[in-house]
Amino acid sequence: MMGALPLGDPAPTDGALPASASIGSAERPFSFYLHVPFCRVRCGYCDFNTYTATELRGAKQVDYADEAIAEVAFSRRVLDAAGVAPRPVDTVFFGGGTPTLLPANDLARMLHAVRDTHGFTPNAEITTEANPDSVDEEYLQTLKDAGFTRVSFGMQSAVPETLATLDRSHTPERVPLVVEWAKKVGLQVSVDLIYGSPGETLEQWQTSVDAALSYGPDHISAYSLIVEPGTKMHRQIRSGELVEPDEDLQADMYEYADQALAAAGFSWYEVSNWSVSPETRSRHNLAYWRGADWWGIGPGAHSHVGGVRWWNVKHPAAYAQRMAEGISPGLGREVLDDETREMERILLESRTAEGIAIAGLEPEARREIPRLIADGLIEGPAALRGRLQLTLRGRLLADAVVRALVG
Repeated sequence: MMGALPLGDPAPTDGALPASASIGSAERPFSFYLHVPFCRVRCGYCDFNTYTATELRGAKQVDYADEAIAEVAFSRRVLDAAGVAPRPVDTVFFGGGTPTLLPANDLARMLHAVRDTHGFTPNAEITTEANPDSVDEEYLQTLKDAGFTRVSFGMQSAVPETLATLDRSHTPERVPLVVEWAKKVGLQVSVDLIYGSPGETLEQWQTSVDAALSYGPDHISAYSLIVEPGTKMHRQIRSGELVEPDEDLQADMYEYADQALAAAGFSWYEVSNWSVSPETRSRHNLAYWRGADWWGIGPGAHSHVGGVRWWNVKHPAAYAQRMAEGISPGLGREVLDDETREMERILLESRTAEGIAIAGLEPEARREIPRLIADGLIEGPAALRGRLQLTLRGRLLADAVVRALVG
């Protein structure tokens, strides 16, 4: 089973936002996340809110675009009722699941619903995730024509044995083809990699990084494998079928990736993300890390507007029923207090290359700065300039830095 939703207060069926919240500051960017919860098969490591065809319990994939569009319209009514002035959307991200299991025209209709309901900023960033075996050149051209600007391919590895361990359905040979097609139609391209899979060697990881660089993407994400309880992989490790990932080896893999990417002209801008230029960074992810506002569409999707966070019902059938009834799909919510918002700000902003202004930290946190410098976790020269920025060692131990700052 996928991870449980957080605990919180019940969300009202009309979606009304509490008057006590600082709703929708005009200075904060506004984004949309559209969750497409369908997968052909579930990867063994995945605990995302996704469903295969046999798990839909009456929900219909063919109806999903209309249900998501209904929530987009609902979002406008909620914000109007709260007195939130219309703000054009700066980024849109289609995630999953596998968004590209839907017809390209369905994604286009969902995107145009956001545009027609809220408007876009000039040069809005529009991204979809895609599995390499779920698109062809015609599909990508349709996305480009509809207004998409980026595609993020789930490459994960260039080694067949590692892909098999992860239960990925594509072959390594497919990735350079889809990257080439995406670039040909004019989309920016990101590829996602996972390191530290059970049994993966440093040499195999180097093969994957070098292969990804050879395809010429604009952006690369590299995520350490985390074995989540309840997943197939967790069960395989407990039974001895697979070995536990080695944290020291994962650190070596991260260091290799950072070195190879830097040599190829990429710069890190968040612990797990590198780009060839500031223009090819994921503005959508930066919006999360900077505490912007976003509305999450779809089953299990989370939203945050002006210090109010809420989450939708998880199952596509429950979501479809609520949209048919014209009521909020929201299941629970919380209004973040100042302490929680500050803790989350430190947690997220500290992971970025930009870092945190030291002057904005509490006195107790500022007293930790000399020790963090001495431990090699933050950059000394940057601290003298008033910024807390992680070293390479600090990126590997980012959680320890956060604990030091928030107590």
